[in-house]
Formats: sequence, structure tokens, C-alpha cells
Amino acid sequence: MPAQPRPTLLAVDDDPHVLRAIRRDLNREYNGQYRVLASQSPSEGLRVLEALRARKEEPALILVDQRMPEMTGIEFLASSLDLFPSARRVLLTAYADTGVAIDAINRVSLDHYLVKPWEPPEELLYPVLNDLLADWRLSYSPPYGGIRIIGHRFTPATHQLRDFLTRMHQPFRFVDVERDASEVDGMELGALPAVLLPDGTRLDKPSHTDLMEVLGLGGETLQPHYDVVIVGGGPAGLAAAVYSASEGLSTILLESYVPGGQAGTSSRIENYLGFPAGVSGAELTRRAVAQVRKFGAEVLSPVSAVSLRSAGRGRVITLSDGSEISGSTVLLATGLAYHRLDAAGAERFEGAGIYYGATSSETTSCTDQHVWIVGGANSAGQAALHFAQHAKSVSMVIRGKGLDAGMSRYLVHEIEHTPNIRVLTETRIVAADGNGRLEQITLEHVTTGALTTEPAEYVFTYIGARPRTDWLDQSVLRDARGFVLTGPDLCLGGTSPLRWEQPREPMLLETSMPGVFAAGDVRSQSIKRIASGVGEGAMAVALIHHYRAVC
Repeated sequence: MPAQPRPTLLAVDDDPHVLRAIRRDLNREYNGQYRVLASQSPSEGLRVLEALRARKEEPALILVDQRMPEMTGIEFLASSLDLFPSARRVLLTAYADTGVAIDAINRVSLDHYLVKPWEPPEELLYPVLNDLLADWRLSYSPPYGGIRIIGHRFTPATHQLRDFLTRMHQPFRFVDVERDASEVDGMELGALPAVLLPDGTRLDKPSHTDLMEVLGLGGETLQPHYDVVIVGGGPAGLAAAVYSASEGLSTILLESYVPGGQAGTSSRIENYLGFPAGVSGAELTRRAVAQVRKFGAEVLSPVSAVSLRSAGRGRVITLSDGSEISGSTVLLATGLAYHRLDAAGAERFEGAGIYYGATSSETTSCTDQHVWIVGGANSAGQAALHFAQHAKSVSMVIRGKGLDAGMSRYLVHEIEHTPNIRVLTETRIVAADGNGRLEQITLEHVTTGALTTEPAEYVFTYIGARPRTDWLDQSVLRDARGFVLTGPDLCLGGTSPLRWEQPREPMLLETSMPGVFAAGDVRSQSIKRIASGVGEGAMAVALIHHYRAVC
């Protein structure tokens, strides 16, 4: 089989000196991985892109100067959108053009802008391009064989496989046995869903653990005892793992599914500090996990914690397979789980038309379809805007009188100006029906009680959440809703008979079990935001250092 051509990096600048410098720096860093092309005029650059498309080749990144007499860089990037919508786009600007560049972030899907000169490139150019290229590779589907999932589109098991591999950043191609019949002709279908690997290995109805093992992604504990055991791999847990491991503490992070938590399913986060163009939850998670591993922390997933107990000066976590992990300290960062849709028949269609949260695994299935979003908080707004780029139309169903009560203003503004999104206020879904898969929903107006029935194949729900704390039983004190009480809140009481009995005051994020801390959404009275979760994860490590010093 002939080798596939390398992805392309295209630079466009009418100044020959600048173009020569761009080409030199790109070749110096990326020669062998990417093919570097350079053009001195926008029209020539567009011809290059047309030629690439004709040869079915992909540009990974387009880097273009803003000030060119033939057309501006923004105009060039706008023209490139129709040809290669997934390519990463960087604008070269002078200091006077930074306002124009910021405005272009939304207009032409600009990913970054660089102010000339970019010397030294090791500090100002390569880190930016490396991040963009890593992000591009995650979504790039090469034309050669890779992992394939064979299954029925509307079955929960198929959805779970697709979601799992997507969140594990494992590229794959989904083959629907109904829509892609030509690809499965002559294939022994056997038990579905099935995973086909490039080496010919076939896995019928594999578990997540099976996939982790065969793909070489699984991990195992390297030692019987750790300084810090972190339960939960959302923003709080990942941040704590970074700070704990980087400061020399032996650290293990346990995650029941895939690192990222609810934040990992967010299609676009636009108000997180340092990402003016926004960042997907998957990309933010990928970077965080890489950072965790860089500092030597172990990540064990998928593995579920089922109990927590004291054992002398240690704390012991029992896992679902019966094994145990002990630590001098424990951080609970298990986050939240979305509430189930309270509608007649909804449980029959979970994973077969009704989904809790969403990752890009469902994006392609929803192309040119009608998507329903349930919920009025930020996660619902981000999902609506994401699907609006791919679906024919999006309907948001909210119980309140408007979006402003529970959603950031920037999201409300974008939704109001997105023509294929409609918002149904004072409305809820009361029933779901279909034959083996979701086909229709019944809506109720919460004020008048009027009922309407609508066709529906895709419903994504974001309707509040409950803490993942059932496994803790009576080991730590929780409030009436199940959130973990910490610090001064321990004196308020809760569902457990435990109380603080130490001669010292509990530390700010410490639970009723000394040496066990809680951070992020799982903690009572916490602010349910990604940035605050990250902050609490970092704060917990500082408190763990103090605990180890005084206890």
C-alpha cells in the first residue's frame, strides 16, 4: 500500500522576506511530519488549496498575513473555510491589527493570531502551533485504515463505545450496518457492536476494560501506598494531580470512566481564562492529562471506587474489582452526574435517542437533523451552539421564562443570533416514544398544560446534576442533597452521624474524616464552574501539605 502524503502546512505572505522566515522556521520544526508550502499571493494560495482538495490531501494549518494588497488575510481565511473547514487558522498581524484579529475569531473560525516578529520561535511560534496541530490531529480522519466500530446507530451499546473512544482521544470510523451496507457486505457480523483493529483483531461487544487493554491504554498501580489518592478525574481532580505530582508527592488519580468529567463533554468553553477563541472540553482534558502524566502521577481508568475507610494513619479506597489502594491522604473530586429525564418512557431510549451530555461522537450522526437540547444552563447553551453548526435545526427546551436566569450572557447573545436555534420557554418533555429507538416526544407547556407531540430522534439533556457520592455511604459527612461537607460547614450537620472530633479545627476543604479532602462540584457550597474546580484542586494540595506537616 503506498504511503499516504503528509498533511500540509500552508503559509501565505506577500512580503518575500517574511515568507522566507516563515518557511525556514516551519521546516526547521516540522520537516518529516508535515509538508511545508509557501505562497507569495492570496490567489496562488487559494489555487494551492484547490489542488490539495483535488488530490484529497489535507492542510493541517493555514498561516496567513493580514495586510496583503490583493485580499486581506481574513478574507483569505474566509475563502478557505468552504474548502477545508477543519484546518487550523492562524493570522499574522502587526500590533495595529490585533483588534481586527480578535474580531476574526468568530467571523472566520480563527484559532490564533501571532504578532510579528515571532522571535524566538521556540517561545513565541512553536508552542502555539504545536497545540493547534495536536488539536487538529484529534479530529483528523486519515484516509487509511484505522479503528472501526461496526454497529447499529441507535443502540445504547454502540453509543457507549463511540463515546468512550472519542473521550479517550482514539480516532475511529463508525460503520452503521443499515446506512453503510456496502462496507459490511460479506462480513460475518456476529455480535454487535464490534470493534475492528487495523491488525485484523476483532472484539465483539467489548467492555471498556477490554478496549483499554487491547489498545495499550490501561494502567496499573505501581505501588501499594501513595501520598495522595485522588478519586475523580474532572477539572478539580486533574488540577490536584498536576500540583501534587509536580511538588514531589506520589500521586494516583482514579477515574470511573474517562478523565474530564462533565467538563470533558463540553463542545466549546469560551469563558475559560487564556483561551480567547474557546476550547473544547475534550481538548482541555487532553492537555490536562498530558500535564498530569508529565509530572509522574499515575492515572487509573476506568475503575470505580466503592468504599472509603480509615486504617491507622492511612486511608483505604476499595475498588469495584475488590482490590484496594491506600494513601496518606485522599481527595474526593468525583463531580456530578446529570439527572435523568423525568418523562414517561425516557429510560427505554437512553443511548438510543436520549443522551446525557454529549461529545463529538454524536456530531456526525446529527448532520442535517433536528436536535433537541433540554436545559437552560451553560452546558446546554454550549451544546446548542455546537450542534447548530452541524444540525439542520436545534430546539432548546427550558422550564423557565428565558435563558438569562441560568446562562452566561455571552452564550445567550450567541444563541439569540444563531438563526437555526429556537428556544421553547416554559416547556418540558413529559413523554418519549418510539419503536426500538426514539421517534417522538410530547411537550407540555408548564403554565397552560397544553400538550404537543413532535418528531424527535436526538435529545441531549443537561438538566442539573447530583453528586457522585453514593459510594461513600456513611464514611464522610454529607448534606441533605449528598454533597460532601468540608471545613466550617461540618458543624451544620448532615445525613451522617459522624461529627468532627479532632482537637484542631478542620481545614477549609477537609471532610469529617481527617486527611480526606473534597474539591470541585462534589463539595457542598462550591461554585459549579470549571475555573473554581481547578482552583479548589490546587488549594487542596496546599492543605494536604499542611496536613502532612502537622498531623
